[in-house]
Amino acid sequence: MDSLDREILAILRRDSRTPYTEIADEVGTSEGTVRNRVDRMLEEGVIERFTVATRTGNVKAMIEIDVAVDVDTTTMSGDMADWSEVDFVWQVSGEEDIVVVADTTDTDALNALITRARELDEVVSTKTRLILDERLG
Repeated sequence: MDSLDREILAILRRDSRTPYTEIADEVGTSEGTVRNRVDRMLEEGVIERFTVATRTGNVKAMIEIDVAVDVDTTTMSGDMADWSEVDFVWQVSGEEDIVVVADTTDTDALNALITRARELDEVVSTKTRLILDERLG
């Protein structure tokens, strides 16, 4: 990955629907070069997916989850990522092992999601932080 790839990625992070022609103008190259580079980054897994960030007015939170020492956090993270209220699941270092970023309709739905996590046998404890504001980097 070089500086041109990084410039293209920075634009796509702000708005993944930015037309390749607009990206090309901004970075000073051709539309074909941008298209080829994005295709290559998709093939190489540098770009995992294109997604949508929303401002729904819902309750957003990070649920930090500590699991037992013998738990396969990769499998557990994959299962949690399938929950409908979950935007992201991160495996992290530190006191907790997994962080779930949730977008729920209200605090009752958030509490139900926390309870669902706590009811898993592998979960030792949870800690929840409400997301008060977010900015796109």
